[in-house]
Amino acid sequence: MPPRLPPLPDDQWDDRTRQALSSLLPRRLRNEQGAGPAIATLARHPDLAELFLPFSTFMLFRSSLPPRIREQVTLRVARRRDCAYEWAHHVKLAREAGLSDAEIEAAAGGKAADPVESLVLSAVDELEDHSTLSDATWNALAEHLDERQRMDLVFTVGTYALLAMVFNAFGVPGAPEGNGDDH
Repeated sequence: MPPRLPPLPDDQWDDRTRQALSSLLPRRLRNEQGAGPAIATLARHPDLAELFLPFSTFMLFRSSLPPRIREQVTLRVARRRDCAYEWAHHVKLAREAGLSDAEIEAAAGGKAADPVESLVLSAVDELEDHSTLSDATWNALAEHLDERQRMDLVFTVGTYALLAMVFNAFGVPGAPEGNGDDH
């Protein structure tokens, strides 16, 4: 099935579009193929992309969550939201963060052998189901994650839930392509 909003073709990338993505992509990647399908689709709305992409990049690269936990959270959201693009892209990142294939599949099902990771995945489900955390979950998380990490946990779930919705609704293809930096 063709995407509802295909990546913006190279011949439609104007100066405004390239400028909107300049903080995220080097000049050589400011085109349909270089940007990859997700960012090239967001390029259809440069004003939105210019504001949203720095935030989502912060969540990916500057979050206070350890990369291993961040990727487990993202994989759980991707599986719950049935987002093929997010899943495919973050499996690669999860491996880079040290997760085995078995741990990746376990995270997809909301499971982890480590008790803290298991608690975090339960928190993902709670946020997805209720858009909040119970006092019991918040307090349990506070025993292992500091205030900023708990904030980043909630924002990570929200960011990747939004991105899953965007990728699914727009029909972004499932396999990551391009530079591997779009998320």
